[in-house]
Parts: sequence; structure tokens; C-alpha cells
Amino acid sequence: QVQLVESGGDLVQPGGSLRLSCAASKFIFSRYVMSWHRQAPGKERELVAGITSTGDITTYADSVKGRFTISRDNAKNTVYLQMNSLKPEDTAVYYCHAVLLSLNYWGQGTQVTVSS
Repeated sequence: QVQLVESGGDLVQPGGSLRLSCAASKFIFSRYVMSWHRQAPGKERELVAGITSTGDITTYADSVKGRFTISRDNAKNTVYLQMNSLKPEDTAVYYCHAVLLSLNYWGQGTQVTVSS
């Protein structure tokens, strides 16, 4: 069964950093476009960052540009989200997403809380 397992979420103070990981299994990870999304309470899920299958192109939401970095290691079937200069408005459940043509998979999410 396809699995995407996120980890690394935590409670962090404003200005702090976290690194999220998403480990994939049971599908050919290196062929999929990967992305991170987040959903805050009472809000719709939104795209945070995306990366092509080879890792050569990345994209970011305006709200996280310059603070977050998405990367992937195809040898480890893992995608990462390095989050720096965290703000209270970054508080949300973060999900990873895998897409290849009509196929797509979601992880179960990891909670990030930014608060003093």
C-alpha cells in the first residue's frame, strides 16, 4: 500500500526553524512531482512549495518565499521542507503530496505550531 509519512512537526517559537520530512514507499518516488501543503484551522488547504521529479525546479507560495526550502533525495524516497524564520501564521497541519499524471497520494499530516 502506498505510504507517505510526514514527520518533524513540533511547537516552535517565532523566528525558529523546523525541518519536515516525508518518507515515501510502495511507489516510484523519483517519477513523482512532490509538494507540501498546509491547512490551518478554519482555512482551506494551500500549496506551500513544490518540486519536480528531478529536483531541478521548485516553486513557493509568496508567503513562504525566502524562508522555506523544499528539497528531495530520490535515493532515500524522501522530500523535505526546511522552514526558517517561522511566524505564528505558519501554524497549520502540513501535508506532503505526490502527483504523477492522474495518480496522486497524500500523507496524514504533521502539526506545526508557532507560538511563544
